[in-house]
Amino acid sequence: MTTKSAVDLLQEQIEAVRREAFAAGYEAAMALIREVASRPAPDMAGPAPAPAPSAAPPHRRRRRAAAPPARPRRGANAELVAGFLRSIAPRAARPAEIRSGLRRERGVVLAYTSIRQALGQLEARRVVEQVADSKTWRHLG
Repeated sequence: MTTKSAVDLLQEQIEAVRREAFAAGYEAAMALIREVASRPAPDMAGPAPAPAPSAAPPHRRRRRAAAPPARPRRGANAELVAGFLRSIAPRAARPAEIRSGLRRERGVVLAYTSIRQALGQLEARRVVEQVADSKTWRHLG
């Protein structure tokens, strides 16, 4: 017997075992399908039983949505800016210094646009004024 014929014989035997295993598995699967198909259909007239409340695993339970954060009241930014300028009076400050001071002292981060709008509101109420032609503002205590 040559090497090639021994390898061919082994491959034929392996293929025969595969075919037998496939046929046996296929026959078992078909028997299971016949058994399930021969059972009567579940009664659809009655109500379905409700799942137990603790049936869902804890990580799948829905949590209540947290309440949305409360919106700051109107004029709060202007009050923050006025309070900061009042605390450093009579010295004047630029918007960047106001922003960093509010972040440092109060933990509040305001956008430069919000600071500018607050300064405009405070200027209209004559609470703050712009120093000459500079970009600094001071409180009119």
